[in-house]
Amino acid sequence: MRKRPLIVLSTVAAATLFLAGCSGDAAPESTGTPDPSAQSSCLADLASGAGSDAVSVEGTGADAKVTVPADADLAEAQRSVVVEGDGDDVMPGDLVSLRYQLVDATTNEVLSTSERGPDGVLSALLAVQQPQQIVDPTQSTVFTVAAECLPIGSSVVLTLPAAQEGMNPSVLYVETIEQLPKTASGSDVDATEGMPTVELDEAGSPTITIPESDAPTETEVAVLKQGDGAVVGAGDLVTVQYRGVKWSDGSEFDSSWSRDAEPSQFQTSGVVTGFKMALEGQQVGSQVVVAMPPKDGYGASEGNELQNETLVFVVDILATTPIEQAP
Repeated sequence: MRKRPLIVLSTVAAATLFLAGCSGDAAPESTGTPDPSAQSSCLADLASGAGSDAVSVEGTGADAKVTVPADADLAEAQRSVVVEGDGDDVMPGDLVSLRYQLVDATTNEVLSTSERGPDGVLSALLAVQQPQQIVDPTQSTVFTVAAECLPIGSSVVLTLPAAQEGMNPSVLYVETIEQLPKTASGSDVDATEGMPTVELDEAGSPTITIPESDAPTETEVAVLKQGDGAVVGAGDLVTVQYRGVKWSDGSEFDSSWSRDAEPSQFQTSGVVTGFKMALEGQQVGSQVVVAMPPKDGYGASEGNELQNETLVFVVDILATTPIEQAP
């Protein structure tokens, strides 16, 4: 039976960090949102070794063929640089585009690739801490360990020892392509009459002003910046900056900007209906404002801070990743 890459990567992530000597405690409780204080240093900064050096890579991009010799010693996590790039160094917490292959080191079977992305390229928000649950392989800290502290444009081989009995060791091959912006990069669009107005500071953080009119009875979405990237599909893993306020008094109730402006990631299927409507069908690089009545937000949820509230979100859509389907 083909091993599921989510199981492989979520299991080996903790083992890899432990072997690197940077994670001996219990797994931290984390939503996957990067900790800015950790972004100045590598998670592991793994060295190369006989095992990683033995892995051969022929070709590049989607045509790369990764081969692990039968006698390769993969008892330790090691990283070998195949090609060193010439861009800025990649750090934990960065948002990058990349290509990858995850290979079973015993059978040389390709378990997972980035081929589901446009031109075989996916975005990855390089996690500082392993999320408690991951829905796509790119959320694993293994990708951070592979890409960190090397220039953009590098390609690397990361060996992943078997984390538990019955599992085979694996090899992750990663090519980093581009460092992606953490604010919407699209072109400005004229404001939509009747919608909340939005002003941005120099960093891109939005201030939202509620109009002096009745709250909408149906969810309304307006584009503030029009991106030209991939279209967010149903159930995609999205990477966003956002701020949410109440229509009733304009007070903020949630914001990535208030958490050191570090992007958040989640599936569109895991948010309230109004937020989902604001994301799906939009292009990466866009910024949107959405006003949603309670029926598309938190409704009449007894005891919820947002019970019966009309909500307004401004969202920068930074990246979207189609979820890998189980074989």
